[in-house]
Amino acid sequence: MVPWIFVHNPLEPWLADYPRIFDAWEDGGVRGIVVGRLWFAQEDGNGMSLWDEILTPTFPANAEIYTSYGINPPPESPRNLAKEKQLHALLDNAAARGWQIMIFDSRDGLRLLYQRGQGVVSGLALEEDPVGAVEVAAGVHDLMAAYPQVHGVILDQPGEHDYELEFHRGTELLQLSDLQRWRFETQGADVARIERGIKHLRQRFCHLTPDLVRYHAPGGMLGALTLFDLDEDGLYWLRMRRQTALDFMAAVRQQIERLDRKVQLGGIPRTAAFSGLTGQDFGQMAAHFDYVFPKHYFWHRGNDGLYGTMARWVQQVAAWNPTLTETDCFAVVKAWLGLELPGIHSLADMELGFPEEFFTQLVYDETRRALEAIGDDKVVPWVSTGRSPHGGEAMNGRDLHGILTASQRAGAQCFLFQPDPDLGAPEWSVISRLCGNLWRPSPQGYWPTDSTRPDSFDRD
Repeated sequence: MVPWIFVHNPLEPWLADYPRIFDAWEDGGVRGIVVGRLWFAQEDGNGMSLWDEILTPTFPANAEIYTSYGINPPPESPRNLAKEKQLHALLDNAAARGWQIMIFDSRDGLRLLYQRGQGVVSGLALEEDPVGAVEVAAGVHDLMAAYPQVHGVILDQPGEHDYELEFHRGTELLQLSDLQRWRFETQGADVARIERGIKHLRQRFCHLTPDLVRYHAPGGMLGALTLFDLDEDGLYWLRMRRQTALDFMAAVRQQIERLDRKVQLGGIPRTAAFSGLTGQDFGQMAAHFDYVFPKHYFWHRGNDGLYGTMARWVQQVAAWNPTLTETDCFAVVKAWLGLELPGIHSLADMELGFPEEFFTQLVYDETRRALEAIGDDKVVPWVSTGRSPHGGEAMNGRDLHGILTASQRAGAQCFLFQPDPDLGAPEWSVISRLCGNLWRPSPQGYWPTDSTRPDSFDRD
């Protein structure tokens, strides 16, 4: 497989040493990068970086572009010309190598659109841009004009709906937030019917009994329909989640096609097992994106990891239904999601890491599902092993090797690796061995900064 690497925030550590880093990455097989988000950290008076507090855009907004879309341009902001020059040099270097270059910086428009509905003025009426696609396109146009080296942009979570059963990350599947309610209203859904469907389903989830679970959970789709007592209002809610997600994707694609240059559009959904919850139908999604980056996020705890999400679902079902055994709770989750963790029979088992069959069966199947629905040339698994910024339990080099080899065996041709905060020595050893020339550590050579160099230790 061909690896791409995510050159993520903060951007500053990449700017100073990119020629040496890129030389090493190229030798290890890397042929693409994704850069973003496009913000610099500012510095205080002592030269210290201020991150998460003060951010400076990496390029000035072009007011004429936003005006041409009927949108009020972003306000003027401070600039750091020296860092802007370094970033352009980094992109020039990658372009000269013939690498694929994508930007991870485009917002899905939903929260901005919600703010507009609450009185924040963009210049467009809701009727003119009901899903925020024009705002997204204006931002993409501005970005592509600023960076001619770039091939395209990536939307994170395009059209995504909530997927956690537990209140987590500020959202919960069976509660309709103000943002979600507003989203359905602006797209013409029957919100009262949606609320009835959610209320009925939530009541059922909170009143499961061992006899219901043990009889209906193994009964396939028809058994699950009875287990959850899924009525017409609940089915309407699920259909509208899918439809609103696809409507957003289609509207953005239509706007992107109107730009004055070819822009490759990428989208990052959760892995296939969760796509029914998020509304991101992979088969339909494929028509709107040049690349789809399914999140190969499998860690425990933290945010977005498959193990962590599965565990929270089991724990919440148990909290709502104290008469169920842990085995019953796993059966409920399997009936709803169709998801079973190989070799895992309890929450305690999940603390022991990932059995080999997790990779050979589940990761393989998740990759295959994406490839079958989307197409081999469009699927780029977005691989991460936890830690920052997701807060998941760190996965080791063996786990990364299992993810990559299973994905390759399934037919994936390319993957993107997200290092947090940077590649570690085990990760780079695995990637370079599989995809290029095996990294040979040397005191003068490239060393992944997330592992301590041997010569860093004093010999007192």
